[in-house]
Amino acid sequence: MIKKVPNPIDRHVGSRVRMRRMLAGISQERLGEALGLTFQQVQKYEKGSNRISASRLQQIAKMLDVPVAFFFDGAPSGDMPAGGFSDSAATTYISDFLSTSEGVQLTKAFTRIKNSRVRRRVIDLVEALAEEDSEKV
Repeated sequence: MIKKVPNPIDRHVGSRVRMRRMLAGISQERLGEALGLTFQQVQKYEKGSNRISASRLQQIAKMLDVPVAFFFDGAPSGDMPAGGFSDSAATTYISDFLSTSEGVQLTKAFTRIKNSRVRRRVIDLVEALAEEDSEKV
């Protein structure tokens, strides 16, 4: 039996739904209730295993207070890059990070820091920790 792999665009749109939902502080259950769905259906949308219809995506966009186009920002096009350097890999890992609860928590906490020197020190700390961690491997 062959396992069906989600379409990359469906996965991207789902991850953007997840990221925005988490940034808004809305649970899968609450979003599901507002849409007349179970939280399991919301999970399937967010994983990209179930496609989101156009009308449903419009409902989600309205509920999460973003334009529908938000869900397609940075989506894979399926086209080959036209040469030169491409930042699609960079935007993919950033999008993946922001769709995790840790990514959302870190982003929310970091943006609440008003002092630019403190923000710089936090960045330096995280970079030092990442460097130390990669040296252990």
